[in-house]
Amino acid sequence: MIISIIILVGVFLLIAIRQIGNIKLQIWQIMLFGAIAVLITRQISPINALKSINLDVMLFLFSMFVIGVALEESGYLSYLSYKIFNRVKNTNQLLLIIIFGAGFASALLMNDTLAIIGTPMVLLLAKKYNITPKYLLITLAFAITIGSVMSPIGNPQNFLIATQGNIKNPFLTFLQYLFIPTIINLFAVFLVIKLFYRNHFKNDFLNYSQEPIKDHRLALLSKISLILLLILILVKIAMAFLNIQMDFKLVYISIAAALPILMFSRKRIFIIKKVDWHTLIFFAAMFVLMESVWNTGFFQSAMNTLNINLLSISTILLVSVLLSQLISNVPFVALYLPMISHAGATIKEMIVLAVGSTIAGNLLILGAASNIIIIQNAEKKSGETITFLEFAKIGIPMTIVNVLIYGFFLFHSK
Repeated sequence: MIISIIILVGVFLLIAIRQIGNIKLQIWQIMLFGAIAVLITRQISPINALKSINLDVMLFLFSMFVIGVALEESGYLSYLSYKIFNRVKNTNQLLLIIIFGAGFASALLMNDTLAIIGTPMVLLLAKKYNITPKYLLITLAFAITIGSVMSPIGNPQNFLIATQGNIKNPFLTFLQYLFIPTIINLFAVFLVIKLFYRNHFKNDFLNYSQEPIKDHRLALLSKISLILLLILILVKIAMAFLNIQMDFKLVYISIAAALPILMFSRKRIFIIKKVDWHTLIFFAAMFVLMESVWNTGFFQSAMNTLNINLLSISTILLVSVLLSQLISNVPFVALYLPMISHAGATIKEMIVLAVGSTIAGNLLILGAASNIIIIQNAEKKSGETITFLEFAKIGIPMTIVNVLIYGFFLFHSK
């Protein structure tokens, strides 16, 4: 039990410093070392390690990476970026469009999807407008984390709560509790970013020049994939509203959306090679390490030992934000949801759990998978990165603001 926890702490510290002597480490390498360490020390068997890797998540990410690569390589992403941002006149407008555009889109398309598609877009915007990329990347990370809060399909943990928490009409329920505080929190992102990086966002006049489509055939296939993705997600939402019981997973949607590119593009091999395999390795390794930590029962025992009110709004928020940093938000929800269900949790407590486990992503880099996707993607495409301390410096106050706003509304809701 002790070995797995020590390895987890070691991984956490290495991600914070990202360096051993003169050797610079990438996040995926550190997580891979952690997974190998628990295998070598027999904290988890090879068979259980393979079983721990969530195939649905891996296929979802692979499919979305395929679409993301095709969008970028065809030039269609640049075209979309121009259509969205060509009327932007200053950095205030730019930030607001990124925050609210990415925020609302993540509620519909899922935060990891927006992390994959949005990262190359904001890197392009940073280049066009001569803005340091990391500040737009942090803005994107906050926006998609907060925006995903208000939807049962905004992120994996919300979907888990909506389905296993027996929430009827989850789309309406989430919007009823969370729409207004989420809008306020998105405005808060704008204010916090402007406060911390006021010297980097000058209110200068911006001019966006359009770039030509590089591959018209691939651009067409990318467009078809995006439209198919949107239609299938709308179908999923409609099925939920109509209470149609059918196993229509997000992974099926992402695979179906990627098929036009994989089947009909002449560049399919090139696209597959360009997929962010490092991020996929990170996730596979993370599943192995977290399963090993989970099997220790350490956090489960700690939760049972502490004499706390499991259904208190403040307790759920605090525990969700902190423990999601250590065992990731989805495993944490899988742990905490049965505990509060057996304690007699109402829909309100379920919603609080969704909020806490999601905004945990704004505290530290490891708080959300979308943060990792953004950082890994940015490092691969431009060499730009966000360090652990850079993220924490603004992430901690951002999370405090988020908790206060959501907490106020949830305390006063019925």
